[in-house]
Amino acid sequence: MKAESLSIRDRLGNGNANGHAQFAGHRPGGIDNRAYQALKHRIHQTLLDRVDLESMQRLSQEQIRDELRMLVERLLEEEIVVINDIERKNLTRDIQNEMLGFGPLETLLADPSVSDILVNTCKQVYVERRGKLELTDVTFTDDAHLMKIIDKIVSRVGRRIDESSPMVDARLPDGSRVNAIIPPLAIDGPIMSIRRFSAEPLRLADLVEYKSLTADMAEILQGLGKAKLNILISGGTGSGKTTMLNVISGFIGASERIVTVEDAAELQLQQPHIVRLETRPPNIEGKGEVTQRALVRNALRMRPDRIILGEVRGGEALDMLQAMNTGHEGSMATIHANTPRDALTRLENMISMAAASLPTKAMRQQISSAISVVVQVARLTDGKRKVISIQEITGMEGEVITMQEIFSFRQTGLGENGAVVGHFCSSGVRPRFLERLRTFGIAVSETLFDPTKQYH
Repeated sequence: MKAESLSIRDRLGNGNANGHAQFAGHRPGGIDNRAYQALKHRIHQTLLDRVDLESMQRLSQEQIRDELRMLVERLLEEEIVVINDIERKNLTRDIQNEMLGFGPLETLLADPSVSDILVNTCKQVYVERRGKLELTDVTFTDDAHLMKIIDKIVSRVGRRIDESSPMVDARLPDGSRVNAIIPPLAIDGPIMSIRRFSAEPLRLADLVEYKSLTADMAEILQGLGKAKLNILISGGTGSGKTTMLNVISGFIGASERIVTVEDAAELQLQQPHIVRLETRPPNIEGKGEVTQRALVRNALRMRPDRIILGEVRGGEALDMLQAMNTGHEGSMATIHANTPRDALTRLENMISMAAASLPTKAMRQQISSAISVVVQVARLTDGKRKVISIQEITGMEGEVITMQEIFSFRQTGLGENGAVVGHFCSSGVRPRFLERLRTFGIAVSETLFDPTKQYH
């Protein structure tokens, strides 16, 4: 065995005089949850106090896990505590997760069926599976324990959270998005939400299989991505905007240079030529902030073929539209809105943040000339996510931006167990962008727009 491994384990010595009393008092044949949490906390503290952490850093993750397993087993043998094999394995796993990962969250992060993790203080953790929220039995020892996990997450991406800066956006190593808010803003204790992203990004064929859209709609979206049309993806929180952006961007050619701008990097683009930019919050002195607008402006100087904006939420909307109007065709962005028309109204409001003196008609002309298609996604009442509308922006009539719907999802009722009943259909309108698709060699059958066809 390696010398480092021996030095780590040897630092525990041969037990301690207080050990027998420290964990005594647990009921034979197993322990309740409160006693289990106390036992885990004490063993964890003992390991932190007595293990040579510097020596551990020289070992691989697997070696460290093996060492921790043996150390936990030795401590349990030294204490008068009776636990069964399952509890022993769980305790070893939890200690490993505390020291190497994100503590109690690790089991949830390892579950591929979990799409959201919602931590409501140290006492309560919900998860979302298949669009439905479920209460878990995962808890933290106390608020200090939860704060350690939050601090571990945000410090890995160079961010901080404390009383002077009690809100933070961060990300996990797998790209999952994290938001945390702590007292004094969070009254009852630290709150954290994690938006999970699958290790294998979804493809358009997967969305068709899940009935999030039809094969006809998928064919059109694929053509829009290839033909360099500017696309705005609109939807509510958790509706699948980022997933749809990932899917459509998958049809960008490998020869194109893509620059992405995000608040917290979460896009999973697969092309070889990608430059990823991420905003930076102000430091403890309130200086050094880099906003999305500054990054969009900088992206224009980086010779991009396409600019992809994770989410439009402020004055960067004006710079994004100007980029779309000045040669950066095929750019994309997401926006929070309940309908395509609301998305355009929100864009107007954001433009006014950056250029308050710009007349309303000029704003709308910018929007109508820059954006070709608005894709509306939604999470329905049964938790399923669908593309509920694809609309083309056709221009201006007076001071109003004109739009025409190409495809839509019509909800007709609710079935068993609250499942949404409805169908996809075409409006029968032939979109103007068909001509552009043809110039890019993309043949689209006229039967795609037959209004008599319905897909359930």
